[in-house]
Amino acid sequence: MAALAEIDRRRTHAVQVGNVTIGGGAPVVVQSMTNTDTADVDATARQVAELARAGSELVRVTVNNIESARAVPLIRERLDVLGLHVPIVGDFHYNGHRLLAEVSELGIALAKLRINPGNVGFGDKRDRQFEMMIEAALACDRPVRIGVNWGSLDQDLATGLMDENAARPDPMPADFVLREALVRSALQSAEQAERIGLGADRIVISAKVSRVQDMVAVYRELSRRSDHALHLGLTEAGMGTKG
Repeated sequence: MAALAEIDRRRTHAVQVGNVTIGGGAPVVVQSMTNTDTADVDATARQVAELARAGSELVRVTVNNIESARAVPLIRERLDVLGLHVPIVGDFHYNGHRLLAEVSELGIALAKLRINPGNVGFGDKRDRQFEMMIEAALACDRPVRIGVNWGSLDQDLATGLMDENAARPDPMPADFVLREALVRSALQSAEQAERIGLGADRIVISAKVSRVQDMVAVYRELSRRSDHALHLGLTEAGMGTKG
């Protein structure tokens, strides 16, 4: 433990997520995610409570349709009645901008919004829908995790980098190019969010991959090129068919 205490940690922006601080010299925070149907208020509130009591300091839930969007404020109320004030993170995809607009209390019930630039929208709609998500975060004064994912990477960016690499006299391995695509997607999206008006102290970034070696390489590069707080995780982790 003494050796861990002596590690010279990189100083990042501190991001406040409810009653929890991420980055900025704060201790590492543990987050988990439910596997219930978020629209099932009883089951989801029960699982969030179980995770919080087991030590999860943040809990992420999927918000993928209008039913789950309407359920989140009820889940928040249920947990508060139990005296469990664990922050809830909303995991959004291509329709998040619509759900936040249609359910006005949703953004307030959540402590943080997770946006994946790879599936926030497609084609010409992508930038505008990303902008709408950031505007929603600003309207309810909530931080955002910009979470890029190996399995849903921005294909335009990845294809462009692959083409550039193929034209090199000494092309790099494909894995190296995909790592760079992940890093660029995360950093470019964070820069875009800041241009829209979200402060650097309201942004957490992540780049999830399936292999530990790739994860280490990607996060070292993110750390070298950014002062944003980092969310660390493997995608498709675990054993067996369910991870």
